[in-house]
Amino acid sequence: MDAILKGLLIAGFAALFSSGCAYSVGSGARSIPGGYKQISIPVFKNKTQEVGIEVGYTNALVQEFHRSRIARIVDNSLSEVAIIGQIDSVQYIPGAKRVADGKTTYLPEGTVLAAEYRILMSVTVKLVRQADGTELWSGNFTGERTYAAPQVTLAGVNSVNPLYNLSARRQNIDIMANDMMVEAHDRITENF
Repeated sequence: MDAILKGLLIAGFAALFSSGCAYSVGSGARSIPGGYKQISIPVFKNKTQEVGIEVGYTNALVQEFHRSRIARIVDNSLSEVAIIGQIDSVQYIPGAKRVADGKTTYLPEGTVLAAEYRILMSVTVKLVRQADGTELWSGNFTGERTYAAPQVTLAGVNSVNPLYNLSARRQNIDIMANDMMVEAHDRITENF
C-alpha cells in the first residue's frame, strides 16, 4: 500500500510539472532595459533639508539588486549603466490633534498638540547608459507613513522627547526607503 501511494505522488508531481499550463513557480524572467549585466548605483542626491536620508535609499536599492542577482553592482567606471536616484521632497504633516479643554489639569486651556505625524516622500530614479548618457528608464515613487507624536502627561512619567521624534522620523523613513526601493527594483527589471 505504501509503495502504491508513493508511486501515485510521484506520478502526480510529474504530471503537474510536465503539463503545458500557464502557471509557473517563482517570478518570470526579469532584466534591466537593454539586457545590461553590470550596473552602478551612486549615492542618491538629496534635495531636501533632511540630512542623511539618501544613504538609506541607496542601501535599500543596492540590497534589492544583490538579493535578485539580476545584475552585478560594480564601480561606476566599470558599469554599463548607472541607476541615478534623487530624493525630491519630504514633508511632515501634523495629523490628528488633541486640544486641551480646561478639564485637563496638565495642559493650559486651548493648547493644541499633534497626536500623530504623516511623512510624505517623493523620489525619482533613472537608469542611464554610461557610454552616451542616454536615459533608458525613469520612474517617480511616492511613499507615506504615519507615526505617533510624543505625548505630554505627568512630568517624570512621560514627557515630550525631541530625540523620540527624530528617531521615529528616521525609522519610518528607513521603512519607506525599503518599500519604495523594492518597487523601484521591480519596475526597473520588468520583462523588457
